[in-house]
Amino acid sequence: MYPYVRMFKELFKFRNAPPLGLFDTHVSHHVCWPWDIDPWMELNNGRTLTLYDLGRIPLGQRMGLHKRLAANGWGLTVAGNTTRYRRRVQMFNRVEMRSRVIGWDARFLYIEQSMWRQGDCTSHILIRSAITSKAGIVPPSDMAQAMGHDPQSPALPDWVQNWIAAEASRPWPPQM
Repeated sequence: MYPYVRMFKELFKFRNAPPLGLFDTHVSHHVCWPWDIDPWMELNNGRTLTLYDLGRIPLGQRMGLHKRLAANGWGLTVAGNTTRYRRRVQMFNRVEMRSRVIGWDARFLYIEQSMWRQGDCTSHILIRSAITSKAGIVPPSDMAQAMGHDPQSPALPDWVQNWIAAEASRPWPPQM
């Protein structure tokens, strides 16, 4: 089940936090609870993706993104991701999560997140997110303008551009 209680706790906790700019980093802290672990007694890889939601949702709230989405009748969905896992997170470990927008292209918004424990990065994720409307995908430049920002994205880092190119070469639908 989706951790709605945790999500509402994060939204409540940051409701009066200072607003963030479009490229500022949201920092939050989370605990790996017994229901987050897998049979190997560490944070489940699927739950890791869900916990990253708990960083992105307050990030959007603090940036004012949620208000712009609602005002325009837009939604937001994950359209792809790549995750790198490097250190174990075990039951009752505390992690610091860092979440930030890094830019966009003609179709997608790119968000970078990482989890840290005792100074070590445990995992890192790149999220490709689509802004949606009844008509389809909304160009992220429209979102930036609606938020009072320059519609031109900063240059995406090479590693992000390389991932975008790799994804473009991936067959769809998959050939099974």
